[in-house]
Amino acid sequence: QVQFVESGGGLVQPGGSLRLSCVASGFTFSNYAMAWYRQAPGKEHEGISCIDEDPSHTYYGDSVKGRFTISRDNAENRVILEMHSLKPDDTGVYYCAADRLASAQRMCAVPQYYVTMEYWGKGTLVNVSS
Repeated sequence: QVQFVESGGGLVQPGGSLRLSCVASGFTFSNYAMAWYRQAPGKEHEGISCIDEDPSHTYYGDSVKGRFTISRDNAENRVILEMHSLKPDDTGVYYCAADRLASAQRMCAVPQYYVTMEYWGKGTLVNVSS
């Protein structure tokens, strides 16, 4: 049974930082590309940070470039999202997702690619507000 345990969301002031974690089980994690998607209120899912099976291959959405960093630890079946200089526009539910056949660029750059992702977490809420 595939499971994701997402953690690290919460309320943070503008300019602050958060670290999201997603621990996966039930599939061969190292064979899957991983993504963090964000769904802001009233908007579609947005691919913000994605990483290939090869952790040196990453891709970021334009809205988070230079502020967010994605990484993975295959020994712990974990993908991490470090978020800095947070803005109110970063508010939303952040989902961890996995796909065996995708590339980081495809997951993050192709609009609505998210509908084809193989596995999804339940999401963690990030609220950037003063």
